Parts: sequence; structure tokens; C-alpha cells
Amino acid sequence: MSTDDTVTKAADVAPEPWTGRDDGPGADNLRWHHVVGLDPEDAEPGDVAFVGFRSDEGVRRNKGRQGAAGGPRALRGALASMALPTPVHALDIGDVEVADGELELGQHRLGQVLAPLVDRGHRVVVLGGGHEVAYGSYLGLAGTRALRDGARLGVLNLDAHFDLRDDVRPSSGTPFLQMAQGEEQRGQELNYWVLGVSQPSNTTRLFHTADKLGVRYLLDTECGLLDLPRVDAFLDEFLASCDIVHLSIDLDLLPAAVAPGVSAPAAYGVPMEVVEHVCATVAASGKLAVVDVAELNPDLDIDNRTARAGARLIHRILTSRTAPLSQG
Repeated sequence: MSTDDTVTKAADVAPEPWTGRDDGPGADNLRWHHVVGLDPEDAEPGDVAFVGFRSDEGVRRNKGRQGAAGGPRALRGALASMALPTPVHALDIGDVEVADGELELGQHRLGQVLAPLVDRGHRVVVLGGGHEVAYGSYLGLAGTRALRDGARLGVLNLDAHFDLRDDVRPSSGTPFLQMAQGEEQRGQELNYWVLGVSQPSNTTRLFHTADKLGVRYLLDTECGLLDLPRVDAFLDEFLASCDIVHLSIDLDLLPAAVAPGVSAPAAYGVPMEVVEHVCATVAASGKLAVVDVAELNPDLDIDNRTARAGARLIHRILTSRTAPLSQG
């Protein structure tokens, strides 16, 4: 996939102005909706770039509960009124939409939109959509100048599932196996790490596939608040193994009380405090190129809990300037 770092590719659905609470003028009253522009000509390298991915097709193929196509709008709505501690400049590109079941086309379209943004130095946030969004993000990263020049890619998935299914058709359960196949075509091995894997939610075959691919992972039972030293060691090893990070957040990682609006709510889950700590640590590393947030289903949400949780994680990632304190 070729990229043009001087041209921002248009998404399928044009962006709309962000709106939200307004407490008056001045930098000390800033909220996200005040700083998100819609004109790529006004954006500068280093600015945040939001891209939506409206897709239910991967969830449908994976026999899950549909509704994740509404995730981008709900995430924007939850993020819009969050207060900013410091000024941020941001751009909304709009949404890539999967229509008529054309998932593969949608994923390639997302990659085409994303690659030039990364090449221009934007911090890219992809708002899903089912977890099939992750493969579209990968396609974009695989086409960037940095990876073509030999930078080491690291993929960190915060998820209850490996999503390494070997199915006939791509779905929300296959993106990381597709990445492994893509890296093999590039002459590389996928550097894939997963935090929060739920043993009851993954078959023995999936664990065998993970072992075969050399996947490093922590179980959800190893990611509690008292396990922060173990989590930090895991993150340190991951960050040392790569130059560029693709962070993928599946909101079904969180406990069901925090994130009820997902296709497969977690009976156990990883505490929000730990997930936020992980996100802040990765963001503060300076290596994060793309983060995608997946599986928000507004139709199943309660009081916008899941949307607010996802938006808070995005907010934490984009406002982290220094490494967070660790327990020790």
C-alpha cells in the first residue's frame, strides 16, 4: 500500500462538528469539542487525528451481538465534553463505513486513510466498530514510511480474547491472525502481546495458536491492582521489543459493570484502574502511533457507561505527558 504524506485521504462519511458543554472562553475552560477541527489543511504534525470505523460486519460473521457500527458516534459524544488539562490540537477525518457486507474493502479503505496520517506525524485514534478494525489499522501501519524503512512494530492488544481464529472469512475474531499472515508476507514475525486474556473465553486451540506464533500474554487473573509490578514488567519488555506501537483496546476487557455495552461482557475483567495505567504508560513511551478502540455497542450500553469508559481511556492516552507512577 503506497502513501502520500502530503495528502489526507478522505473518509467515506464526512465529519460533523463536535458539540458539548461550554463553560465560557479561555484555555482554562477547554473541552475536547473546542479543539477538534474538520479541515486537514489546518492540522499540523503532532496533532491528534480521529478516524471512525463504522462496522458491524465482523461481529455479525463472528456470531456476536450487532450494534458496534454506532460506536464511533457514541465515543465522540462521550469524549466531546471531557475537560482538557492542557490545550490540544485535533482533527476529525470522518468515518470509514462498511457497507453491504464489504468488510475487506472497508479494512483496506481504513488503511488508506490511516497511513498518510501516520506519515504526517499525527497521533491517530481509530474509533470502532467491531474488533475487525484492528486489521484495518494494521494495514495502514504496514504502509507507512517507518515500517517500510525497517522500524520494529509491536502490537499490544488489551482484550479478553486472542482474536486468532482461523476462519474461512475474516471477522472480529480473526484480525491478529491476519496480521501474523501479513507480517509473514513482509518477511517478519508478528510481535503480538495480549493483556487480559480470559481462559474461559478462549479455546485450547486458540492458546495453541498463540503459543505457535510466539504470542506473549497475561491472563485477566494476573492483571489485578495487586499485580501492577507484574503488569509493569510485561509492559517494559513489550516496549523494549519495538519502535512503533499499535495499541488495540477491546472494551470487553473491562468488567461488565464498567462496560456492559459490548458484544461479550466480561464476567471477570481487568479493573479500569489497571487498564488506564497501561494506556498511560504506553502513551508516555513516545512510541504509540495508532490506538484503536473496539466493540462499543451503544444499543447494549447502560447510562453510556461503556462509551464513557472508552472515552476516558482515549482522553488519558492523549493527555499523558509523563510516565504514571507505579506501585512497588
